[in-house]
Amino acid sequence: MKMIHTVKTVLLRLLPKSIIHLYSTLKLLLRGDYLKLRRQVANLNLNLEMANRRILPPYHQVAGNYLFHNRINQHEAKIYSQNGEDGILLYLISKIGLTNGRFVEFGVGNGRECNTANLSLNFGWHGLLIEIDGQQAQAAQQYYQQQLGIQQDRVQIINAAITVENINSLLTENNVQGEIDLLSIDMDGIDYWVWQAISVIQPRLVVIEYNASFGNQPAISIKYDANFNTHAKHPSGFYHGASLVALTKLGKQKGYKLVGCDSSGSNAFFVHQDAAQAFITAVTPQEAYFPHSHRTKSLNSQQQFQIISHLPFDEI
Repeated sequence: MKMIHTVKTVLLRLLPKSIIHLYSTLKLLLRGDYLKLRRQVANLNLNLEMANRRILPPYHQVAGNYLFHNRINQHEAKIYSQNGEDGILLYLISKIGLTNGRFVEFGVGNGRECNTANLSLNFGWHGLLIEIDGQQAQAAQQYYQQQLGIQQDRVQIINAAITVENINSLLTENNVQGEIDLLSIDMDGIDYWVWQAISVIQPRLVVIEYNASFGNQPAISIKYDANFNTHAKHPSGFYHGASLVALTKLGKQKGYKLVGCDSSGSNAFFVHQDAAQAFITAVTPQEAYFPHSHRTKSLNSQQQFQIISHLPFDEI
């Protein structure tokens, strides 16, 4: 066995990566392991995207992946998520384990590209999706009915505008209370204030959008407005949500550790300290922060913030 391992290591060092990826792909095809194949393709696409952004860390020839400062980014993979969140979630869940496989997600669009789709469609999780747009919520309903068939009751979808005033009643009215495994918040607006207000559920893992345009230093959020609309407030779309530092402070108050962000500069991942224990290491906002991959194609983070700096903020 030691000899085989040595030969494999030498081949990995000498053979071109294109040959290694081709062999791996053919092996997965012959085995019929299409889920792993899909993940492999997603990882290759992610690597290509990051190469285009020129933010890749050094590539480890033997390990066959990029050496990110934060370990969770080595596990990024897009299956149904918008960026690499699917892979990060599976990695974190593998570390902290499951209780009930239950989730809640806010801001899912048509449900085809969100943070819980992979868990419900491929791993049997169940939970509640909330979408503010009526047409999008209806499209999501149809999609999950089609995908889950007789098990469609595992995913409940409602059309509602979430506010600080109604979030807890929305959850209790839909029979969601107590401990759940995952909460995902992507509202493009009052994310900070809604997470702060939630009291009827205790998620073990929280994924929440941060605003990378605010940089990695100030602890700020937009002011609370129950009728908040991002583009109505400013046409740039840069004025929404909260900074990573602000969310980290709130997470600490609620008993959560910041464990990292996806490399597109969109979502922050928090694990409750009771679930994390010694399995997950906390990082600082400065260590976890990534600039927004799409916005930085034209403006850096400082330039983005200058455009909206005259608007009202709350210091956290």
